[in-house]
Formats: sequence, structure tokens, C-alpha cells
Amino acid sequence: MKRARFIAAARLEFLAEVIYHNEAQPGLGERFAAAVEEAAARALAFPLSGSPSRSNTRRMIVKGFCFSIFYRPEPNGIVIFAVAHHARRPFYWRSRTRTR
Repeated sequence: MKRARFIAAARLEFLAEVIYHNEAQPGLGERFAAAVEEAAARALAFPLSGSPSRSNTRRMIVKGFCFSIFYRPEPNGIVIFAVAHHARRPFYWRSRTRTR
């Protein structure tokens, strides 16, 4: 069975954003988490549909939020390297892809 796997750094930033959004507005963190999970499901179902990005990765936009997931298709699913805001620190996550 194919699956979406977050590397540890991506999982931590995802959880930090869920907390941040929940503190900003109750319930917003849950909506953010659902939107990220939906983006990951789209990437898993159609791995080549994400826009090509640097470091042999692809980008899938998180609907309703200024975030994207950056992932790489693999035979057993996808590996997610970042849950990145569109306007913060471009390509900070590239070093995460070098060891994979």
C-alpha cells in the first residue's frame, strides 16, 4: 500500500503550524491539518501532478492556505520534505532532500 511519509523536520513544522493556527483562531488548526492531509492525498494519488520544483521534488499547494507541501515520489508512495509558507524563507528545505 502506498503512503505519504513526512520526514521528521516536515512533521515538526506541520505540527507547529497546526498549533499556531489554533492559537490564532480556534478550529483553524484543524482546518489547516485537514487541508495539508488533503494535499498529501492528492500528491499520493497523482504523484506527478505537483509542479516540478528544485532538488528533484514537486510542489502541491495546500488549498485555502498560503502553504505548499514539497515532496518526492517514490515507488512506495511519497516523501514530504516541507510544509512551507509561500512567503517565508524560500527553498530553506532543500538541504533536507540531499540525504534522501
